[in-house]
Amino acid sequence: MQSSAQFLPIVKIYVGLQGGHFSGIYRKVQLKPLQWVKVPKSNGEGEEERPTEALMVLKYGGVLTHAGRKQAEELGRYFRNDIYPGEGTGLLRLHSTYRHDLKIYSSDEGRVQMSAAAFAKGLLDLEGQLTPILVSLVSKDSSMLDGLANASVEIKEAKARLNDIITSGPKTSGSSEKPWMVDGGGLPPNASELMPKLVKLTKMVTEQVKLLAKYEDEELAETSSYDVIPPYDQAKALGKTNIDVDRIAAGLPCGSEGFLLMYVRWRKLERDLYNERKDRFDITQIPDVYDSCKYDRVHNSHLKLEDLDELFEVAKLLADGVIPNEYGINPKQKLKIGSKIARRLLGKILIDLRNTREEALSVADLKSSQDHDSAVNETGNEDTEYHPKLNNRSDHNLKKRGSFTSEKSTDQDDDEDKETKYRLDPKYANVRTPERHVRTRLYFTSESHIHSLMNVIRYCNLDESLHGEASLVCDNALDRMFRTKELDYMSHIVLRMFENTEVALEDPKRFRIEMTFSRGADLSSLEKNDKEASSWHQEHILPVMVPERLQEVGSHLTWDNMENMIHPFAMPAEDFPPPSTPQGFSGYFSKSALVLERLANLWPFHKYGNTSGK
Repeated sequence: MQSSAQFLPIVKIYVGLQGGHFSGIYRKVQLKPLQWVKVPKSNGEGEEERPTEALMVLKYGGVLTHAGRKQAEELGRYFRNDIYPGEGTGLLRLHSTYRHDLKIYSSDEGRVQMSAAAFAKGLLDLEGQLTPILVSLVSKDSSMLDGLANASVEIKEAKARLNDIITSGPKTSGSSEKPWMVDGGGLPPNASELMPKLVKLTKMVTEQVKLLAKYEDEELAETSSYDVIPPYDQAKALGKTNIDVDRIAAGLPCGSEGFLLMYVRWRKLERDLYNERKDRFDITQIPDVYDSCKYDRVHNSHLKLEDLDELFEVAKLLADGVIPNEYGINPKQKLKIGSKIARRLLGKILIDLRNTREEALSVADLKSSQDHDSAVNETGNEDTEYHPKLNNRSDHNLKKRGSFTSEKSTDQDDDEDKETKYRLDPKYANVRTPERHVRTRLYFTSESHIHSLMNVIRYCNLDESLHGEASLVCDNALDRMFRTKELDYMSHIVLRMFENTEVALEDPKRFRIEMTFSRGADLSSLEKNDKEASSWHQEHILPVMVPERLQEVGSHLTWDNMENMIHPFAMPAEDFPPPSTPQGFSGYFSKSALVLERLANLWPFHKYGNTSGK
């Protein structure tokens, strides 16, 4: 029998370090198997594949700019002042008095994590650096907020079909009433003619950057060894909150990027966009060309690159059609891909909403019971003591209420619903409404996840299992979202649950869900010629658009309707992996509700009795 050692993968590492450093939260390592071999299974039943060669890719990039930090903080302040009922100080008071249940989750990307920390800083009016905020408030959940692997086959099919539509031209003009229902809806009619133009303009911009990089390289070569060159301070460069006016005044690229790296960025786009030997366009590079144009228009406009504005216009026309269709070329395919990518996130959102409702109902039951006890006391009956826990009636009612999660405890936030929570004792609380409680869940993820989530919300009614139910999104909002196309930095979806305490607990209309959507930082604001746009140009800041309603004014989306429409595409609670316990806290501290009891069981006097007599 052959030794299994010979089947261990032999890893060939190809490393390219650009920028001279590889450290910090922004670095990423990927290991991609290249060759496989079939070997017998250890139990002797059949064969399995094992990698014999792999490619290790070390990535460094996606740095959060000074503009990104400011935009994220500003959006956090907007949420504090406008999204939550009442004035901004009201949320801060709720948070400081343990009446705000806040959890923040982020994907594995460094810039996404720092965006979450910057948002939290603005939301809670915090001070100081982002790193402590990130460590203390943001939880990383890559399994829920990262990756497209679950829908890789469907995405590949969509891109292949999209490539056929672009190269051959659209087959039909589509429906004027609902253009989003057409295959490849949103693509420009002359997409096949725009592709050669895109390649030509990309080469022209790359050549200009090449000259700047060559001039910079010559200057570095002529620098005397006796000249004092200050060392590159990576931490300082990545931690900037304000624009580096000195670099811009010197005619250098904004941020920590030099001309050499800028050239590498554009040269790669030029090579990947069009293969001259095979005479083949790669439409998957269109979003990257557009992003690079947009970045340089916002941050490097002072370099005055010729042809950049024209390249941007062409890239935008193509990107507005390509990007939404990469996640499905028609609504049914978008729904299928979206449900596979955002399945766990959708399930978690339903869990959040359901637990919020259950908590509100338990508070209502408790308050009703207290009011009843108070009325009994006034008639001369025996006084009762306040106990901050559910009575038998409310507990019985909670068990009767069903949902897509069955009877299993569903909140996976470190098993929080099974744990003791920090709450105010109304007897000592210096607040008028100690029972008031707000639950907030924030999820920071990639554009792909937002596209996927929005596609399920928009098109879930098209699934045959829902038998032609009306869409969760009104036609007016569907049209606006189709015309929006781009989901830029800080684009967001907001789902808020409101409780109408004037109706009965069993009434479906007691809980209403409001959905709003924002396309994020709006680049079109730079095209204005007013004082505000001039300020944005100088600071490289783009305004984040306020959320718009996805339902008609006066409409009433109930929790039951929301759950019924979404749950076929969401991961059920019983499929969620168990919450992981942080390393170093795996023993007696894994369940906070049992901490004191277990410590007491370990204490010496528990075993041998109290011998002191005190």
